[in-house]
Amino acid sequence: QVQLVESGGGWVQAGGSLTLSCEASGEIFRMNALAWYRQAPGKPRERVAHMNSGGTITYADSVKGRFTISRDNAKKMGYLQMTNLNEEDTAVYYCNANLQGSRGMDNYWGQGTQVTVSA
Repeated sequence: QVQLVESGGGWVQAGGSLTLSCEASGEIFRMNALAWYRQAPGKPRERVAHMNSGGTITYADSVKGRFTISRDNAKKMGYLQMTNLNEEDTAVYYCNANLQGSRGMDNYWGQGTQVTVSA
């Protein structure tokens, strides 16, 4: 069974850093496009970072210069390094990826990981 599993969320003080990880498991040959989304209470889900299959990266304006998305295809892992966190970054963070498997390519979501930033 193919799935994405996030880890690395938690509580951090404002100004601190966290790194989220996203692991693809199952019969996966390759992780193609990778994105990280977040959803704060009462707000719509927003995309904060995206890396396409060619490696081109885009960030939401709110996280530019503070967040870094990366991917390790050999390990089938994706990452989101977050620095200089502030209270507005508090949300559930989701990994989303196009995964190439034995049955072709499909899009998957992780279950989410909570990030809480306190003053």
